Formats: sequence, structure tokens, C-alpha cells
Amino acid sequence: IHLTEKAAAELQRQMVAKQAEGQYVRIGVDTGGCSGMQYTVDFTAEQGADDTVIENGDVKVVCDSISLVSIDGLTVDYVDALVGGGFKFDNPNAKRSCGCGTSFMVEGAKAPTGGTCG
Repeated sequence: IHLTEKAAAELQRQMVAKQAEGQYVRIGVDTGGCSGMQYTVDFTAEQGADDTVIENGDVKVVCDSISLVSIDGLTVDYVDALVGGGFKFDNPNAKRSCGCGTSFMVEGAKAPTGGTCG
């Protein structure tokens, strides 16, 4: 998992704002969204037994082994824009993504029926 300079700077800014300095950024996946899986980004003080720790400058990212299978090679960027801004995910494992860019499907997964973006 790679963070661009802009993504790392925004995560550091958010950590300061939420008084979460010194914590990890947990990046993972969960079921949901219109394509079947969605990205999760949160702060945590805990490192799980099955977590991989990835250092991106001053930002330490943790990812559980189950999520890492779907997002290995992920690049996270941050776009500062009034419309369409926020974290952007470039996942080489995504075989399909929705228009909003936060939901994706990997090879062998079954597409959900219905659902909405985000």
C-alpha cells in the first residue's frame, strides 16, 4: 500500500485534528457499495496479530491479512477539490469499480444486485 505525498499529508492533518497522533492508519475493505466491496480508512492505536505494517514516511499504515489480498499494490491519493475531492484509490486488483471510486470488485467475486454508490 502506497500513499502519495498529498494523501500522507492529509492523513497527518486529520490525525492532528482528531488528536490521533502516533496512531496507525488502518486501511482495509468491507462489503458494501454498488460493486460489492468498499475501502475503509480509520485511525487505530492497535496493531492486530495478523496486520501488516507499511511505513509511508511519517504515516504508519496497518492492514489485516484478509483485506490485503484485495488491495495489495493499492495507491492512495488525496485530491483537494470542492467537487470530487477526497481520497482516491488506485487498486490494481479491482476488476470493476463504481463511478464514485469507493466501491470495487475483485476477480471471482459475485456482483451485488441493487445497491448504491458510497
